[in-house]
Amino acid sequence: MNPTAVAGPTHSPAGPPPFDPSRPAVPVSYPIKTLAELESRSYFDSFHFPFNKSSVVLRNGRCLADRPRMLVCHDMAGGYTDDKWVQGGSNPEAYAIWHWYLMDVFVYFSHNLVTLPPPCWTNAAHKHGVKVLGTFITEWDEGRVNANKLLATKESARMYAERLTELASALGFDGWLLNMEVNLGVGKIPILTEFVSHLTKTMHALVPGSLVIWYDSVTVDGNLIWQNQLNQKNKPFFDVSDGIFLNYSWLKDYPNRSAAVAGDRKFDVYVGIDIFGRGTYGGGQWNTNVALDVIKRGNVSAALFAPGWVYETKQPPDFATAQNRWWSLVEKSWGIMQSYPLVLPFYSNFDQGRGQHVAIDGGQVSSAPWNNISSQSFQPCLKFSGDSSSDSIQVLVDFKEASYSGGGNIKFKGTLPDVGYFSTKLFRGELLLGDLPVYFTYSAKLDGNSLIGLSLEFSSAVEGKISVLLASRGNTLLTMNQFSSKFNKVIMPRRVTKSKTDPGWVILENSISMKGFTLTEIHALCYSSNPEFGKLRSNLQTDGKVFKSSLSPNPTQYSAILGHISVKTSGQDFVFPPSTSWLVEGQDIEWTSVSQKSKTLSVKLSWRLKDGKTSLFPKYNIFVEKLSNQGVGKQEYLGVAHVEAFYVFNLVVPSGTSNLKFIIQVCGIDGTSQPVKDSPSFLMQNVNPPVPGGRFWSRKCSTTNIIFIIISIIISIIAIVTVIF
Repeated sequence: MNPTAVAGPTHSPAGPPPFDPSRPAVPVSYPIKTLAELESRSYFDSFHFPFNKSSVVLRNGRCLADRPRMLVCHDMAGGYTDDKWVQGGSNPEAYAIWHWYLMDVFVYFSHNLVTLPPPCWTNAAHKHGVKVLGTFITEWDEGRVNANKLLATKESARMYAERLTELASALGFDGWLLNMEVNLGVGKIPILTEFVSHLTKTMHALVPGSLVIWYDSVTVDGNLIWQNQLNQKNKPFFDVSDGIFLNYSWLKDYPNRSAAVAGDRKFDVYVGIDIFGRGTYGGGQWNTNVALDVIKRGNVSAALFAPGWVYETKQPPDFATAQNRWWSLVEKSWGIMQSYPLVLPFYSNFDQGRGQHVAIDGGQVSSAPWNNISSQSFQPCLKFSGDSSSDSIQVLVDFKEASYSGGGNIKFKGTLPDVGYFSTKLFRGELLLGDLPVYFTYSAKLDGNSLIGLSLEFSSAVEGKISVLLASRGNTLLTMNQFSSKFNKVIMPRRVTKSKTDPGWVILENSISMKGFTLTEIHALCYSSNPEFGKLRSNLQTDGKVFKSSLSPNPTQYSAILGHISVKTSGQDFVFPPSTSWLVEGQDIEWTSVSQKSKTLSVKLSWRLKDGKTSLFPKYNIFVEKLSNQGVGKQEYLGVAHVEAFYVFNLVVPSGTSNLKFIIQVCGIDGTSQPVKDSPSFLMQNVNPPVPGGRFWSRKCSTTNIIFIIISIIISIIAIVTVIF
């Protein structure tokens, strides 16, 4: 792999202490850098380990499709940048990918020995049906030392393979990219083959559907000579793994040659393209599609390396626009790989995992900028034209306007075309409908006469294709007159309500029965409640004379925001366990005096159902109430957890605070949230450090040991006073 040079952090004697994974701290993702760490299994003793488990199971089965596939390998600035903060960071401009529907496999890559994917990437990818791989790499002088130790014996090779399998299984990702980028003695090759084979077998046994992919590097002769094609020098490694990632410096006929060598496994050949353009066919960058077209004609799979090029090189005019433009070239060349919805319930709030605020059920709970890719919802496959003047309505995922849920929404703004409406595809699905009616719920903010509905496409082997409009609020007769000739069925909303927290949000509910049909597409349909039909419009020649007159609607200004979409059948409403069903604990408690007026608290909150059952909830919103002696406190949003734990770090507790009430708001996969008043909570008494400027630390806290803590503090104070006087 072409390395991206990254200077490591340096610490002066007065700088921060070295990273100690055993100590409580803000949860981070980090790699394993030595074989000793890998062998000792020290990672599992880390404070950060439980936070790094992915919480989203791979969405649509375990088998890769029997077609050319798309692998995307993420390499950026050495890895573990904004994405290392497991509970999210504060950079709203952090890098993210939201074009998951264009890929099959995602690899998290860095130049560390064992690169463990941060859970945010695994959560987002799994939601969209994309497999996630970590990376095992040996390179340069240190890599050769590691490789020789790894391959000392077949027993050592199998042991390290089992350690890698254990890590992938425990953290919930789907396999490994192996990059043995060193020269080896030819005598080591049989042991290397055993390592690859054993890793593949153990991964398949422990993680069904997992992948082990070999990178085109060292050959069967032990030489580090990139082949750029599948041939007899690297095929033995291909034969004992799930695929090969070919180096980038291939020639035009290499994909065809590789397909011939692979035989019926031709789709397991992933032909590499370096997006930075370093020695790659076609030059990468904005010409990536040139290489993709050749690979597709070769009927093999593709591997895109470092698509973060768009972000790292600050391509104009801004990251989001450049990102959409670049991926649109990939889509045009390669096509869409993933479809959703596939099952119900289905929910999307269009969140890209970054933003300027956080909203829940129409009400804003935080105005702080943030990033957390784990919070990504199903991403719409919006078409990017690249020409703002060609579209009458501009469509974009927006972070600035208030959101109904999360930190994003879809904004529609512009002028309705002469036909009186504008349609854009949001999702491409493969959802087979059964006996029960299907309920569509969506939220919108509508300016003036602007309305927004959902246009649905269905298909059936018997009845063919059918289009249905789930109309917005408004005049039924006018809506029918406008759209009955354009759709097979027009359905007015069964209920229209307003958000209790922000009346600007309108929530529309529709239902439809389409037994035996497959929902294939969901579109947003923009139109007006008062189309100005019948007015004479004239197109004038330059001399001012009438050239042509016609009856058509006048241009209508349009502005609307789509907040979320929910699709489910009856009986799929989430029933949240009562708060008494949960056991909530506080652990690793540390109080620190800041001043006479305040102190800070750090505490690990953990929760679980008392009956021992595994919860099926995708996330938890964390709040705190700082209660005074009168029991009155303001509710503050702290963040979101995707596992059953959250670390509160340096929470400022002002004087006069008697208790802290931490609230764990449980969220369902259908986008609903348990009312805060009914959510599980943990009440913690305010504790002062024993001396001014000091610290008080406790390993664990529950309601049964708070009294013990208070007594201990009183004894400490008495002892100090006795010594002084």
